[in-house]
Amino acid sequence: MNFILLFFVFHFSLFISMITVKTPREIAIMEEGGKILAKILKKVGEEVKPGVATEYLNKVAEDLVFRYGGKPSFKGYEGFPASLCTCINEEIVHCVPSKRKLEEGDIVSLDFGVLYKGYHTDAARTVPVGKISSQAQRLIRVTKKSLKRALRKVKPGNTIGDIGNAIQRYVEGQGFSVVRDLAGHGIGREIHEDPQILNYGKRHTGPEIKEGMVICIEPMVTVGDWRIEKIEGDSGIKTKDNSLSAHFEDTILVTERGCRVLTEI
Repeated sequence: MNFILLFFVFHFSLFISMITVKTPREIAIMEEGGKILAKILKKVGEEVKPGVATEYLNKVAEDLVFRYGGKPSFKGYEGFPASLCTCINEEIVHCVPSKRKLEEGDIVSLDFGVLYKGYHTDAARTVPVGKISSQAQRLIRVTKKSLKRALRKVKPGNTIGDIGNAIQRYVEGQGFSVVRDLAGHGIGREIHEDPQILNYGKRHTGPEIKEGMVICIEPMVTVGDWRIEKIEGDSGIKTKDNSLSAHFEDTILVTERGCRVLTEI
């Protein structure tokens, strides 16, 4: 889950006034929570198939998080009514699960957060529904790879701008666009903490990356234009031109020499 930036007022916005460096104890807890989250997203992804309603995917995720001893981060947050965000095709983020059934050829983004022992972790995956178009396959592949490219820039001494620049350069080099009105974020006791992690920008700009920071990097990529709009009658956000969108996110710990992904098995 991500921020809506300054000029786009939306109920998920929450800004914390300082960047925190986590203690070894806090990091250990977030590592546990991240593994739980990774297991849940893997299981939910396995349930994605034509004919499945997104509200069922929400139930799977919610049942699992309580079974693992955690709580859903998103449910009740600024009034959000569900535990899992499920966004289909042109939808980007914050869509509420419903009775809508997935169809062959769709792509669906699954965004989930876990609150475990007082600390949050956050991650997202975009998965195919049955057989999808070659364009959709490429979109998913490029979005996922842009996150991997960003991880190379996460190390002490680099800046937040280095992360956004790496994502933007790769994505635009592949002929796609990065969403500019949404961003990643710091995370810890709050689901959204400083700093904001833009998916575009200039190298050597923004806050310096320091050991012990925990951040969420989440490229959101579109086939067409990067501009977005709110979905009428829903809390979600979609591409303005209705082009396909994909979303990947992980919770990342900054280590002495680089980084470690906390939300993977």
